[in-house]
Amino acid sequence: MTQAFSLLTVCGLDELESHADRGVTHVLSILDPARDDHPAFARYGDPRRLVMRFHDEIEPGPGVVLPERDDVAAILAWGRDSFAGGADGHLLVHCHMGISRSTAAMAMLLAEAHPELAEAEIAERVRAIRPIAWPNLRMMEFADALLRRDGRLVAAAAMLYAGNLARRPDLAEVMTRLNRSREVALGLAAAPAAA
Repeated sequence: MTQAFSLLTVCGLDELESHADRGVTHVLSILDPARDDHPAFARYGDPRRLVMRFHDEIEPGPGVVLPERDDVAAILAWGRDSFAGGADGHLLVHCHMGISRSTAAMAMLLAEAHPELAEAEIAERVRAIRPIAWPNLRMMEFADALLRRDGRLVAAAAMLYAGNLARRPDLAEVMTRLNRSREVALGLAAAPAAA
């Protein structure tokens, strides 16, 4: 991806307007199923764009549309097609808050484009792009399997959870209340390695 994109951005909906004039050439939008498109895209010109619709959840629940293996496969296929040209560009990946679905997507796109990169380096790149990264574990599990990373991509996500939990211990309770306790457990288990 380094050869194809000189700029990588992850953001939330409230930041989209600020990127409209930054020469974005490729956009991956991950939205809640019933959410309308953001009006800022009227100012983006005509970037190559993929829109995915599922909730930022990792466990089933009433009315929840979970990310599925086919969704992750579609993101990876779009990435392969987008990066194949090798032209310079600006990739923007966004979801509602720019924290979970979008950072998972950026991690998997980096892993797809750079199979030579160690997973810890992928995690560091994602953290550099979006310091508040908390990748959606369900998406990471599917990407790990599809990219044959043998659990190492999930371990990289755990390093990001661990870093956030070290900076903000209150996140453990918040994320557990949001039905994301598996992510918290992974982050706590990875804490000594992330330190």
